[in-house]
Amino acid sequence: MNDDEALSANAWGPLALAPSIGVVGLGGAGSEAVQDLTALGIPGVRAIAVNTDAAHLLRTGVEERILLGHRELRGRGSGGNRALVLRAAEEGKEELLRRLESLEIVFLLAGLGGGTGSALLPFLTRALRSTDTLAVPVVFLPFQVEIDNNQTRRDNVEATVSELEQMGGLLVALANEKLRRFETLPIHRVFQVRNAYLHSLVTSLVDMVENPSQLNVDLASLKNHLRDAGLSTLLVGEYHISEPERLVQQALTDSLLDFHLSDRPSALVHLDGGSNLTLRTLDRVLRTLSERLNQPDRLVFGTRVRPEPREVVHLTAVIGGLKTRSVREALESTNEITRPVFVH
Repeated sequence: MNDDEALSANAWGPLALAPSIGVVGLGGAGSEAVQDLTALGIPGVRAIAVNTDAAHLLRTGVEERILLGHRELRGRGSGGNRALVLRAAEEGKEELLRRLESLEIVFLLAGLGGGTGSALLPFLTRALRSTDTLAVPVVFLPFQVEIDNNQTRRDNVEATVSELEQMGGLLVALANEKLRRFETLPIHRVFQVRNAYLHSLVTSLVDMVENPSQLNVDLASLKNHLRDAGLSTLLVGEYHISEPERLVQQALTDSLLDFHLSDRPSALVHLDGGSNLTLRTLDRVLRTLSERLNQPDRLVFGTRVRPEPREVVHLTAVIGGLKTRSVREALESTNEITRPVFVH
């Protein structure tokens, strides 16, 4: 019996399929972001919108939609009231988990400050992680002006970020304040820029764990790394193969992310390049990253070499060992638009 016959005859037992992945928008901003991601294309990834506002949900161009709290809130939204949203979430928890239980990785997207996204994000993150699903909360930190004179919105943001940071695990925080560098663009285009960057983060992680590599980083490897990494985030970068140091610099600084490193960071790194990707290039990337992260406690890497030459190398990295910070610190640091993302 040859290899093909053995596989078709189930001689190896049932084979694992690629991880099933979903992007779930929570509240208005999260649902609109999911709509942009699906327009950019995320093949094989389920897109779902969840909201307490029926009118907004109906306008959302996402096929799979869930309305929460229809009895108490009557589809009119939460009015920024986290307690109402949490009651609705508890009421609809069974349906939410039933709709999401088949997914192995779930990106949960929410703009912070309002009631629905701010309350649902930590609630669903905790619920999914209890089922061994890799839940990746994605927060859109509001513009500074949104919370300077609105204590309710500030309190919602602070409460959500604090809960997520205390949970640890993978967290993606995109600072809207950093979008000021695009302030001459129409408003809808500015948010499309942010969501295009998020699209690159999602598709890079999906590609890393779904497609085999010569030095492989699969879903099990990612979960094992995150288990001991503490609070972590996701980075991507792409640069010319002749300048691997610039690749690392771009991934760390040309970003809408904002975090500080602790004294004991870790890194899981994956490089994707063509047949001209050399061991020397890999070494230069890893050395540069180690230097920028101040010699991390743990560095795990994988590589994928395509059959044809490529002029660019793509970097995906999960950086662990992040410091928790107040929202005030996070927002104030974004006022310096060119400030490096990772600083001690």
